[in-house]
Amino acid sequence: MTRTRWLHSSNHRTPLDPPLLGLPRTGNRTVKLKQTGPWIEHSGPDADVVVSSRARLARNLSGLPFVNQATDSEKREVLQLVQTLPLAGDRSEALLWIDLQQSTPEDRRLLFERHLVSRQFLESASPRAVAIADDEQLSVMVNEEDHLRMQVLLPGLELEEAWRRVVEFDRRLEKNADIAVHPRWGYLTACPTNVGTAIRFSVMLHLPGLRLTNELERLRRASNDLDLAVRGFYGEGSDSSGDFYQVSNQLTLGVSETDLLATFVGEIVPRIVAYERMARDILVERNATLLEDRVHRALGTLRSARLLAIEESMKHLSRVRLGIALGLLTDIPLGTVQRLFLQVQPAHLRRVQPDSTDDTALEPVTEDRLLDDERTRRRRADLVRSALSG
Repeated sequence: MTRTRWLHSSNHRTPLDPPLLGLPRTGNRTVKLKQTGPWIEHSGPDADVVVSSRARLARNLSGLPFVNQATDSEKREVLQLVQTLPLAGDRSEALLWIDLQQSTPEDRRLLFERHLVSRQFLESASPRAVAIADDEQLSVMVNEEDHLRMQVLLPGLELEEAWRRVVEFDRRLEKNADIAVHPRWGYLTACPTNVGTAIRFSVMLHLPGLRLTNELERLRRASNDLDLAVRGFYGEGSDSSGDFYQVSNQLTLGVSETDLLATFVGEIVPRIVAYERMARDILVERNATLLEDRVHRALGTLRSARLLAIEESMKHLSRVRLGIALGLLTDIPLGTVQRLFLQVQPAHLRRVQPDSTDDTALEPVTEDRLLDDERTRRRRADLVRSALSG
């Protein structure tokens, strides 16, 4: 398998330049991905708190067993059928298909780190593939929990636009395929909690203020009362990392998509954003010197450390991001820090910051080689110092 690698040149080319990453696809071409996905960029409404917005739909093909009841042969049938459907539109003119069974552990991990596939999809051994649009904003998992999981992922608070785009794709799908739907219960899904609209709206939020003021537990309690789920950086089953949290709806039955969207965009997210900004103001008012010390200590560590573990780097990057948002740091672009949140992840790190002393750098990588060993921590520290020392 031919793989494009990102080279670290002698003139200190930083990870801010956009070389491409190559992944195998089902065909003769190679999928080209930039160093970071567009959702992690700092553009978009309310970007100081809202990192990204996602609208996701679950759909199943009528007349075929759901994934959890299907044989590998039936899953291959689903995969072949979906890949032959005319799903490409003007915005996603070229849907690039990646066969997860033919991909390496490192390639699969990279897709997971970019939030293009779920952990369940990453770890499955069944026939499965993901389609990615040229701009990476649309992706479609085939044979995850449902036959199709379609998502649009955008930077900032852009849930309405994400919803509009995923609906465009869904209309093309339903025009060309027979979808499992019940006249009373709505769209049928493998998990009963998704039956009905089968829609998930979610936002990725940066909430260091609520954590530092010990208000996160109150947010969790309020979320439970509102039928919301609060999860970590990688969604379901993950812990918070770098003070990032995903907030999504849990209710899908008995409510329309437009009502869900209106509540989420018009009430829930603005309220959480306001609470986070209020918490940040409280931190400044209570002890501005202590806050500045935390921010600058974090920056000093990132600029001087020779070894950085993943959680340590995420914690310090979170404090630097907070410092930029509050105007305490003016010489570091927010976009630089945003990209580092993704580039310090294990699979991205191997592509962004190859180690010339690593004689295994060009060998296939197994899952255990993606662990946070000393070589990886050194490579991560080198990457972060290079990006933040300009």
